[in-house]
Amino acid sequence: MVRNFAIQALLGGMFQVLMFPLILFLAAGTLAWPAAWIFLVLLYGFVSVTARWLSRRNPGLLEERMSMFKSGQSERDRLFVPLVVVCMVWLALMPLDAVRFHWSWVPVWLQVVGALALIGSFVFMFLAFRENGYLTPTVRIQKEREHKVISTGLYQYVRHPMYSGFLLFFVGTALLLGSVYGLLFALVLCGLFAWRAVREEHTLLVGLPGYDAYMARVHYRLIPRVW
Repeated sequence: MVRNFAIQALLGGMFQVLMFPLILFLAAGTLAWPAAWIFLVLLYGFVSVTARWLSRRNPGLLEERMSMFKSGQSERDRLFVPLVVVCMVWLALMPLDAVRFHWSWVPVWLQVVGALALIGSFVFMFLAFRENGYLTPTVRIQKEREHKVISTGLYQYVRHPMYSGFLLFFVGTALLLGSVYGLLFALVLCGLFAWRAVREEHTLLVGLPGYDAYMARVHYRLIPRVW
């Protein structure tokens, strides 16, 4: 039963990720792009490991992450879903910049730094999944699962380690793929995710008992000693 669910979840996750190679290589106009292949290997590896782990430890969370919309999510969060479209525009911009039109150039050593940042982002995200069984893609109070405050692991240092991982993901991906314009766009995405973290906390403060005390103990949202 667990094995069948793992296979279904893995296939579902891979289906969601198929948009990445389609957008990258169609926009680039070629398959001969080593940086993109490195990116995809790292991405698929992370998705595979995480899906398998969640299928064993928290299949309910894995199932919920396969859906963008859930009952009980706030209207504010539902309106933020178009961020996914913005991310796809960002993904298409990078191959246009780095491969098809060569608008900008990134040295190899910075691409290596980007690959390391990307790996670091996946580590952050996996550790966040490991600690927080309520880490759904949309913001809602999960009363049916007795939602409670998580304050262990990375949550001892920042209140939104998953979003911290996304910041590294955006910057690391742009550097690895060799796109300065993608990096500038990544900074915009980082700002949008920071804005979402603030909005998410409004929901948690109102609906999740103990979150105000947690905010008083852990002062930083995304980056320790910074913000």
